[in-house]
Amino acid sequence: MYKISKQFSFSASHILNMPRADHPCARMHGHNYLITIHLKSKELNRFGFVKDYNELNTVKKFIDETLDHRHLNDVIPANPTSENIARFIYERFKPDFPELYAVEVSETPKTSCLYEP
Repeated sequence: MYKISKQFSFSASHILNMPRADHPCARMHGHNYLITIHLKSKELNRFGFVKDYNELNTVKKFIDETLDHRHLNDVIPANPTSENIARFIYERFKPDFPELYAVEVSETPKTSCLYEP
């Protein structure tokens, strides 16, 4: 099995629906997100790639136009947690990239979420 990944970044704000109103995430705040998309294949294409990294530029374009410097509550159709952001990106790009098997979202250097259906 061959596995590749590519990282993308963006900055955005959000407010999380929390069980306690005094939870810090219940207030508007922002993150510098790091998104990693993971692809895998048992076979390489005729050029020796799982996927040419240049073909993933559509992910960057989507992130830049849809998520970067946005309020994620206006974009993500669920509570904009890392988990829901990862699923949102996965579902958006799985039809374009059948090799996609997981999306990772990091809000801080010490935290990350991996969505792998």
